[in-house]
Amino acid sequence: MKIGTLTWMAVAVTILGTPGLAAQEPVSAPSAIRVEWNHTLRVSQSTPTLQVVVNPMLNPGSPMHDGAFRALKDLGANYVRYVPWLPYPKMAVAELKPPTAQHTYWNFSHIDPITKDFLAATKGHSTIINFSTIPEWMFKTAKPVPYPANPDQVYWHYEQGNHLRDPSGKQLGDYYARLVSWYTKGGFTDENGKWHQSGYHYHFPYWEVLNEVDFEHHTTPQQYTRQYDAIVSAIRRVSPDTKFVGLALAKPSDAPQYFEYFLNHKNHRPGIPINFISFHFYASPAMSEGPQDWQYTFFDQANGFLATTRYIIAIRNRLSPQTKIDTDELGVILPTDGLDIQARKALHHPIPKIYWNAAASLYAYLFVHLSRLGVNVIGESQLVGYPSQFPSVSMIDYKNAKPNARYWVLKMIVDNFHPGDVMENTYQPELDHGYPVLAQGYTTPQGRKILVVNTSDETRTVEAPADFAGAGFETVDKATGDNAPRTGTLDGRVLTLAPFAVTVLRAR
Repeated sequence: MKIGTLTWMAVAVTILGTPGLAAQEPVSAPSAIRVEWNHTLRVSQSTPTLQVVVNPMLNPGSPMHDGAFRALKDLGANYVRYVPWLPYPKMAVAELKPPTAQHTYWNFSHIDPITKDFLAATKGHSTIINFSTIPEWMFKTAKPVPYPANPDQVYWHYEQGNHLRDPSGKQLGDYYARLVSWYTKGGFTDENGKWHQSGYHYHFPYWEVLNEVDFEHHTTPQQYTRQYDAIVSAIRRVSPDTKFVGLALAKPSDAPQYFEYFLNHKNHRPGIPINFISFHFYASPAMSEGPQDWQYTFFDQANGFLATTRYIIAIRNRLSPQTKIDTDELGVILPTDGLDIQARKALHHPIPKIYWNAAASLYAYLFVHLSRLGVNVIGESQLVGYPSQFPSVSMIDYKNAKPNARYWVLKMIVDNFHPGDVMENTYQPELDHGYPVLAQGYTTPQGRKILVVNTSDETRTVEAPADFAGAGFETVDKATGDNAPRTGTLDGRVLTLAPFAVTVLRAR
């Protein structure tokens, strides 16, 4: 059979499964989206969500506090990840000095305010708690590790040491058991037998054990697995219903040995659960790149991450098929975030408005493809960033404390797509001999919907399926700015997408 060159290329790409070009075949109108509503690709098991990383802008009274927590509550997401993290030791570590026979040094005064606001904003929804920073005095170091007296002062050198002073992990596990008891049991008994009362009786459905262990403390797979087992064993004694997330790797493409070792139940203590594994991805453009380059860099790098996810799924399926997958940090880190603190404060390299749309488009693109792979939790990073604290990763505009396009795209997805929705076989519109627009049809309890993502820095026009003529839509693009999605109805079947726009179509 004779096949034209472009058609053959499309068929070959489908067979090879290249991310972003799934389900290609010639259609009568190349620029048309076609959905086969009776041909199920898979039933979605994916939950869209985000992470909240603790920093001073989340403190009560800070300029971003009210807007951030209002947005978090309005989002109504599940599996929200909460991470008190190492750059602010007093906001992340509850026992900054080792106990003596006379004294212990437990202090939650800089930890409780944000934690309580987070738990209030997510009430009624599942959360994944991750107090990721181990007290440094638990590690063997040449001298004690200092930390700032000012809890709001960023400090990037608190994480030191590689080997725990107590290799059994008991001291480590006891620390986390007491921390969890503070929030779930009304308090705890310290190392000297003294009761510390909190009055809190929260429920922690999920606990993630440490963060980016391939970077932090240069933890080996063997060390991490021992630490995981010690922490999980201790927390289960005080919170038996809690489930656990492991690994949280920063560079999963570089670290197959972690998955091979950790997912092998023979390497764990008897009865230790591996409910979830987690890992991260950030696109990283070059300093010289702008929007005309991001349309390639962001999505090419995303395709590499999707390939990595496939091999992780294969390892999971072989060693621990019941373990679920959480990609709980997805985003972009611009190179300007890596400048010295003074330069970042001065914002010598202001972030253009279109960036927020490009980063939002990337999340929507990953949501579709990770859902097709069966990933369970798809988490955008992060609620609040600002100059000196990864401003390009923020979902709240640090100038006006309003949600930006990254937030609004996430909310649009949270509101429209849920586990149990049927993902239908969808043929992508071909434009300029390529596929810059990604579409995915869903059959949901509310009716048929299509998520459409423009991955390019150009305005694109496509045709919706015939049964979507005059369909309702909501769109996030540069024109919506820091505002909620724009809504309307199609003029016939024509859908015009601004650069990096994300749209949800709803059949009438």
